[in-house]
Amino acid sequence: MDITRPLKNKNILISGAGVAGPALAYWLHRHGFAPTVLERAAALRDGGYAVDFRGEAHLTVLDRMGVLADVRREQTHMGVMWYVDGTGRRIASMPADVYSGDLEILRGDLVRILHAKTADRVEYVFDDSITSIAEEEDGVRVTFERSAPRRFDLVVGADGVHSNVRALAFGPERRFLREMGLHCAIFTTPNLLGLDRTGHIHNTPGRAVAVYSARRNTEARAMFYFTSPVPDHDRHDTGLQRKILAEAFAGAGWETSRLLEAMWEAPDFYFDSIGQVHVDGWSRGRTVLLGDAACCASPLSGMGTGLAMVGAYVLAGELAAAAGDHRVGFARYEEAMRGYARGCQRSADGVGAWMVPGNRFMTWFVHRSHRLLPYMPGKGLIARNIRKTANAITLKDYGL
Repeated sequence: MDITRPLKNKNILISGAGVAGPALAYWLHRHGFAPTVLERAAALRDGGYAVDFRGEAHLTVLDRMGVLADVRREQTHMGVMWYVDGTGRRIASMPADVYSGDLEILRGDLVRILHAKTADRVEYVFDDSITSIAEEEDGVRVTFERSAPRRFDLVVGADGVHSNVRALAFGPERRFLREMGLHCAIFTTPNLLGLDRTGHIHNTPGRAVAVYSARRNTEARAMFYFTSPVPDHDRHDTGLQRKILAEAFAGAGWETSRLLEAMWEAPDFYFDSIGQVHVDGWSRGRTVLLGDAACCASPLSGMGTGLAMVGAYVLAGELAAAAGDHRVGFARYEEAMRGYARGCQRSADGVGAWMVPGNRFMTWFVHRSHRLLPYMPGKGLIARNIRKTANAITLKDYGL
């Protein structure tokens, strides 16, 4: 693979400083490009759930990037997750390799690691957002909410499910987002239950409350999933979203009321519907999508972060292999990733019904199934199938 030719289209704007954006910026810089990362938030986002990596493909990308040791150092070391009844009695468990993968880390910790890996070699612009993307013959003119207009060779939307770049360059969100019938919320709380590298899940029909310890048991993450319809609202109005969540879980029992009390003080409250992103083509001219903006698999899949990291590696590598020719590089990136992304999305099929059983019988059935799982001949099948999906891509060596 010849990557010694002079590069063109070197100046690349990346929208999004979560996981996919900084990962792509790292690889682009290594290949000789000049990336700029733009982030709507005023600083790195610290909150979010724990994310996991599974199998050789995920770990190889982390290793080649030089962050595997850093991620291992910050990993959660999470054990089994326990299903509990209304009194807190443990009634079934979920194995750690199913819930946490081979290597689990809090999303905020991963974001800090990726930023630290790139901050001294990549331009970061915080507290700003793109307002227009105008493609010209030899570049893209971009305007911003706060900054003066700038010209770039290429633009990458690595800005999540509700991608601003996708909306500007590809069309309205409703064309690409497929809802999965669930809403979720997550936020940081004190370790109210005194959990030690474990978590508890409590189900009532149409609702699930989970809490697990974090950062060496010094705090916890509370997660809420529910199937109730949610009224239309401004998704940036977290005050209203907290009220919606409190109403949805009124009378849910167990420790729910304590967790909801902590919710009002949480600095990192997150609330959204759960869905997948399906875009027919991931590029339009000089603009391309990456990670959740292109192919969100949903949190139910457990694949989103690994998919984003692998995608960043492949996109940068294919652009470099094409000497910066975006038409060739973008097409080869999508060709390499499309089937892999589709498999990751399929891994979420049916998971919602198990996480949030819709009635009392299904709640009983899920708990009973998990209780019997350790005694079943195929007890490791779930984890093996998840790892097989995560490994279903052959990573090229792009010559670094």
